[in-house]
Amino acid sequence: MSIFKGSGVAIVTPFDKDDNVDFDELQRLIDWHCDNGTDAIVIVGTTGEGSTLTMEEHAECIRQAVAMAKKRVPVIAGTGSNCTADAVVLSKEADSFGADAVLVVTPYYNKATQKGLKVHYTEVAKSINVPVIVYNVPSRTGCKVNADTAAELIKEVDNIVGMKDATGDITYAADLMHYTNGDCELYSGNDDMVVPMLSIGGIGVISVLANVAPRQTHEMVASFLNGDVKKASEIQLKAMPLIHALFSEVNPIPVKHAVNAMGFNAGHLRAPLTEIEEANGRKLIEEMKKFGIEVK
Repeated sequence: MSIFKGSGVAIVTPFDKDDNVDFDELQRLIDWHCDNGTDAIVIVGTTGEGSTLTMEEHAECIRQAVAMAKKRVPVIAGTGSNCTADAVVLSKEADSFGADAVLVVTPYYNKATQKGLKVHYTEVAKSINVPVIVYNVPSRTGCKVNADTAAELIKEVDNIVGMKDATGDITYAADLMHYTNGDCELYSGNDDMVVPMLSIGGIGVISVLANVAPRQTHEMVASFLNGDVKKASEIQLKAMPLIHALFSEVNPIPVKHAVNAMGFNAGHLRAPLTEIEEANGRKLIEEMKKFGIEVK
């Protein structure tokens, strides 16, 4: 049974004026997503600024998100680190808090070998009971899990079940599905490639776009999985200008600006991230309005 099928929002982490995590606003965001079609909450990932949270903040965000979701949708916790021991600690905490799965990014900066990646993921997975999704995003980490390596992990380790593929390479994803005989819970990690990934056996997306267009992102995936490829393709193509605007600067700079513009209090970004450039901000708001998103 899949962790989820559909649209999992890579949810932003709101901060208050004193630079603390704003849990009241996180509750508001999670409630809004549950009411607007989002199929899963992915907490403290890249979009959630997990890399600038302390270990304590990271764990508390996971604990609170699980409690806030109240089993309405699965909660998937970002628990990756460039240190295997830290990834194990975060993953064990997420498991103990009741997270439905963990999302583990490839170790960044270290540039582990394929052998090292197998050791890393196996140690994390064997320390917990919940499913593990491998997160492959070499443009950020400088480290890529080869398709055959990922397939070996999925075949050999019972609770490593799939991948969030953000390589932007459809051939890579197709090779992974080939090596696993399709027995891989494949999620698109790129909003501009949702329908192509579904076409080779993907079951959803872990999405930045869903932060501002949850219902449409859900509908795109649901339509495809229900056999309406035409509708799914129409939503994908219509969303492209907005998707480009959401990635006009490094994620999550634009999406946090967008969430604030919708009337939420997502707050600022933690350094070294900075606020969006004025021209990019204007273009983003323009594309949001064109897509039918209400801006306050």
